[in-house]
Amino acid sequence: MKLSTEEQEIVAVVRDFVDRDVRPVVRDLEQSGEYPEKLIEKMKELGVFGLVIPEPYGDVKVSTECYAMVTEELARGWMSLAGAMGGHSVISKLIWTYGTDEQKEKYLPRMATGEIRATMALTEPDGGSDLQAIRTTAISEGDEYVVNGSKTWISNARHSELTALLCKTDPNTSPRHTGISVLLVERVPGFTVSRDLPKLGYKGVESCELNFENARVPATALLGGVEGEGFSQMMKGLEFGRIQVAARATGVARAALDDSLAYAQERMSFGKPIWRHQAVGNLLADMATKLTAARLLLLHAAEQLDSGNRSDLEAGMAKLHCSEVAMEITLSAIRVHGGYGYSTEFDVERYFRDAPLMIVGEGTNEIQRNIIVRQLVERGGLII
Repeated sequence: MKLSTEEQEIVAVVRDFVDRDVRPVVRDLEQSGEYPEKLIEKMKELGVFGLVIPEPYGDVKVSTECYAMVTEELARGWMSLAGAMGGHSVISKLIWTYGTDEQKEKYLPRMATGEIRATMALTEPDGGSDLQAIRTTAISEGDEYVVNGSKTWISNARHSELTALLCKTDPNTSPRHTGISVLLVERVPGFTVSRDLPKLGYKGVESCELNFENARVPATALLGGVEGEGFSQMMKGLEFGRIQVAARATGVARAALDDSLAYAQERMSFGKPIWRHQAVGNLLADMATKLTAARLLLLHAAEQLDSGNRSDLEAGMAKLHCSEVAMEITLSAIRVHGGYGYSTEFDVERYFRDAPLMIVGEGTNEIQRNIIVRQLVERGGLII
């Protein structure tokens, strides 16, 4: 890990925040379903929401490796906190990379402080992974777009002031992706958050359905000011998003390993700590080995993205492997804890419920495999 001294200090500050402020309260917050307002406010104070926004709009822009380590620390405390800044960070990068000067000046300074929080709206009720088949339309009328359609599984929808909406500005183009754009949508008449979706895990932070019924959005909301660029813009943003999801996964896995290692040294069975029993010791050894390999793959993907080279292969590999490893490690943590692993008095059951989100979120792992194999063929194999 090649972090500067300043970046190491940032990670350390977030680690202290997690240990001091998050872990002591997370179980009660998670079980009550309460939105973590105080923790989010503290994250704003720490500058977490502005880590990918450079000067003059933000105070500090960190490397993707540093951002991944911050995400891992937050997820180690509570995966929902890492999710609360995930989509926001993707939209920040999209606006910085593709936005007009007006869009950058309007949003980025307040996004850096967390005053404005953003989310992205891609998935539709009848869609899923085929983003080119979206049905939400934004038809130009004078100096406005009229938006109709719906989105689902949108994180932080009720607490975000800005939504990056993937929509069709030209429904009749071929190929389909050339008619897709991104609109930066604020709360306007006709735009409603209809309901919160019940979930297995990822509690505290809402996932919602959005509805647009003749919602009028100014033409200046078009990301970059050019129609038809939205699909390629969002695909590039998702490379970063998948690294973020991979970091969430390693954070959850790390928490599961840490708890299991501590428990295995305290819990006695047949006159000795249970880690000394080969069955438990082997579980712990495999958990640590898998987590180490996953983190190295995560940091490799982060480094590749910062190099400026194409990173969809590496981001896809990191997201795929880290999420699968998180699922394996959280299940092993329950095995190590035995009956207590099934109890809500311990945190490992929460890790086990949170881990599956990383398998299906930000593009399912089946989609990641498609991306990986296409890139292997296009690049002529795996080049080390």
